[in-house]
Amino acid sequence: MYIHVGEDVMIRSSEIIAILEKDTVHSSDEIKHFLEENKKAIVHLSNGNFKSMIVTNPHVYLSPIASGTLKKRLLQPESDVEIDD
Repeated sequence: MYIHVGEDVMIRSSEIIAILEKDTVHSSDEIKHFLEENKKAIVHLSNGNFKSMIVTNPHVYLSPIASGTLKKRLLQPESDVEIDD
């Protein structure tokens, strides 16, 4: 299953390591250090103000979508729409 994380970006839900809210990112020295060490992996999906951080391998997405919304998207049952081959 894929999840929309902002802009036109879709990522596989199985690739998500963590989804963190903005307050957690700003208040944790460990996360700030992690971001500093992984500058090249950061993908900005917002115009400066992000609401959540999605960690995958190999990217870190700064998303304009709230972590609660992303969680709801992850927990939604897959669509029962069938696609004919």
